[in-house]
Amino acid sequence: MNKLKSTLYGATALAFAASGAIAQEVTLNLHQFLPAQANVPVQILDVWADKVEAASDGRIKIERFASMALGGTPPELMDQAIDGVADIVWTVVGYTPGRFPSTEVFELPFMVEDARAASCAYWTMYEKNMQEEFKDVHILGTWVHGPGMFHTSDPVEVPSDLEGMKIRGGSRLVNELLELTGATPVGMPVPAIAEGLSKGVIDGTTIPWEVTPAIKVSELVSNHTEFEGPGLYTLGFVLAMNNDSYNNLPDDLKAVIDANSGMEFSVFAGGTQAEADGPARQIAVDLGNTIVTVDAATAQSDWLPVVEPIVADWVAEMTSNGHDGQSLIDEAKALMSGECKGATSNF
Repeated sequence: MNKLKSTLYGATALAFAASGAIAQEVTLNLHQFLPAQANVPVQILDVWADKVEAASDGRIKIERFASMALGGTPPELMDQAIDGVADIVWTVVGYTPGRFPSTEVFELPFMVEDARAASCAYWTMYEKNMQEEFKDVHILGTWVHGPGMFHTSDPVEVPSDLEGMKIRGGSRLVNELLELTGATPVGMPVPAIAEGLSKGVIDGTTIPWEVTPAIKVSELVSNHTEFEGPGLYTLGFVLAMNNDSYNNLPDDLKAVIDANSGMEFSVFAGGTQAEADGPARQIAVDLGNTIVTVDAATAQSDWLPVVEPIVADWVAEMTSNGHDGQSLIDEAKALMSGECKGATSNF
């Protein structure tokens, strides 16, 4: 079902044209899972949508639907974009495990330190070798959040501290990581985390700092574990558009979408999410919560041996499915330490 709305106003349109005003031609809906006041909607999605509307001189209107207001669950967002239930969706790629396997290279343990560099590498690799995986949608941006971490009821410094805890994980690789530490991974969308913590359904969660204010995590748990250097895990995101919604646009409006998509937008989005970590972290500090920072030496000695099988298993799985997993790892690392290092955006 194509939601693209093109309207001809007859005599009214002629009157608008005569007066120099431009009638709105297209309305696109944008669907996502976070509350409207959360960082990503306010600082990234609204910024993107406002720029598109302005650049189109009002000919494109983007209606924003937060907290799954159009129905369904977060794992269904990609199918909503494919089927035309939504024109545009923002989603976590890992919500559909194994469906976009190449993107998981950025979710591997201790892979990502700089969200801008990783988002740059992600877009570069998407253009080069991931487009077939996303052929059913038109991708507008690809990015990652800042270093992943734990928010827990009890302090966590070494993997054994997680043993017996019920922890919400955000992707299949994160869930594998949790299992290797002796924790019990619990599948749960981000909006349900607050209730899960308050009712004791989970003992903690894996999300970056920047999401915590929107769902009151620092008020619900008093311990946070972050990692010096590369994050223990990362999640990848896409802003994806229904193919018909894009293809049916007139060429000049396609150009507006194109000009506000791609590398510049992806680096902006990843960097913006990472920058929001600091203010969110300060909330936990002001509450007097305990923040454990795992130094690089402890990460290498205690955490790396536990999570190394994830990388080996992923490479083997990719190979069995006809992908060169090790080459993807090597390429991502080379890009992040090379041409994407220090990436900036003018978006």
